[in-house]
Amino acid sequence: FRIKMSTGILPSRMNLQLFKIKAVSAKKGFDLLKKKADALKKAFRGILQKIVESKACIGEDYNEAMLGLAEATFAAGDFSRAVVDHVKKKTPVRLTVHSDNIAGVHLPIFTLRHEEDNSDDNSLLGLTGGGTAINKAREKFTKFLKVLVTVASLQTQFVTLDQVIKVTNRRVNALEFVLIPKIKFTIDYIDKELDEESREDFFRLKKVVEAKKQRQAEKYANNDNKGKQDNENAEEEVMVEEQDAFDDDDEDVFI
Repeated sequence: FRIKMSTGILPSRMNLQLFKIKAVSAKKGFDLLKKKADALKKAFRGILQKIVESKACIGEDYNEAMLGLAEATFAAGDFSRAVVDHVKKKTPVRLTVHSDNIAGVHLPIFTLRHEEDNSDDNSLLGLTGGGTAINKAREKFTKFLKVLVTVASLQTQFVTLDQVIKVTNRRVNALEFVLIPKIKFTIDYIDKELDEESREDFFRLKKVVEAKKQRQAEKYANNDNKGKQDNENAEEEVMVEEQDAFDDDDEDVFI
């Protein structure tokens, strides 16, 4: 695909170095985000497998709990009114939440915590009959509640990881297909412009050197011509002086 070159970038050595540093930083960021995405996908697949296994157990646990309730009702009769009468404002079952850190992502984990109940209200339930069946039904529903909390925790982690993975993948794709190619294209553009400037400077320097050599050659040629002319003038002056001396000698001999 074609990347549009942003205007206003001056092709200089400083900008070239700056974009090279940006390219290195973008590559490091891409590698880190890629590793993070891989770690999140691995955790995502693990959580998905746990959700499938937990949801497969929900049906069985629910059937066992309802079967225990039916057995308790058969043994103790309809004790629902007694259960409602013994319901307190504060339940001994507490839901605690703590987080697990996976590649910088905090995943909530829900767990059940049972507080000790010192009252004897529950111990009186089923005293007339069916107490064992009621306790078994209570244990089965407690087990079913734990499975529900586990599924809720895994489902929350699943949704959280799904959103984070989507954001991370968008960032990875933006770095891989937009930012890094744009930086590389800018570096190539600056390299080409600097090479063109270097060739222009070399050609200009070559022309300057040639012109300088030509001027020096002309200067040397002019100096040589001037020297030859000076030598010829000197020889003529010498000849004139010799001729004058010879004429003077002739006049002396004639006298």
